[in-house]
Amino acid sequence: MTAPNPFDLTGKVAIVTGASRGIGEEIAKLLAAQGAHVVVSSRKQADCQSVVDAITAEGGSAEAMACHIGEMEQITSLYEQVTSRHSRLDILVNNAATNPFFGNILDTEPSVFQKTIDVNIRGYFYMSTHGARLMAKNGGGSIVNVASVNGVVPGFQQAIYSITKAAVISMTKAFAVECAEQGVRCNALLPGLTDTKFASVLVNTPAILKQALAHVPMRRVAQPSEMAGAALYLASDAASYTTGAVLNVDGGYLSV
Repeated sequence: MTAPNPFDLTGKVAIVTGASRGIGEEIAKLLAAQGAHVVVSSRKQADCQSVVDAITAEGGSAEAMACHIGEMEQITSLYEQVTSRHSRLDILVNNAATNPFFGNILDTEPSVFQKTIDVNIRGYFYMSTHGARLMAKNGGGSIVNVASVNGVVPGFQQAIYSITKAAVISMTKAFAVECAEQGVRCNALLPGLTDTKFASVLVNTPAILKQALAHVPMRRVAQPSEMAGAALYLASDAASYTTGAVLNVDGGYLSV
């Protein structure tokens, strides 16, 4: 007798934002490898298509849909396309984020503050409300919010980014409580320092990197692929009784 695979996503439709590179790309590829049809979304259609091409070359199913989650009309358009083509959504991975300012909190310009809020909070919120409504129509689904360890321990000179990621953690718990009766689960993934273009200033500056790794028990930077397994768990039936959880994937950083 063969036991059922709780990580099997065959027949499920997933949206992964910020999926043109880094953590989002690795999550999109793994969800597709487990059988999901993945809507690869990011700001630039061509970059999304490159990931789609890589997925389909490996036998997976995916399509590219550009969306800047800082723009409300683009969120609406994305969901109109998904609803028209698939009439369902089973998995939403909110991964797209911005961190345009690295500096002292007192030097945060209003324009930078607003941009970060628009993408990292408002974008996640409205991607989730649209997604949860569509999931509920088909019996439920899973929302995975990629937050950050900075949402628990603010990153030095990354104040507004850290503040928004703390908000994402709180948002995750609010959606978990209020959407449970509709069968929609919502959990947060908190990556530690990961080798991505997004974190290049930290990873590629030796003095900063040395200081950062001094607080990581595993003493190394994560690879984007090391975040994908945690996202798969939260998205799949393996986590069917898990909602409102905050999963640290940080090399032990938050355990110190």
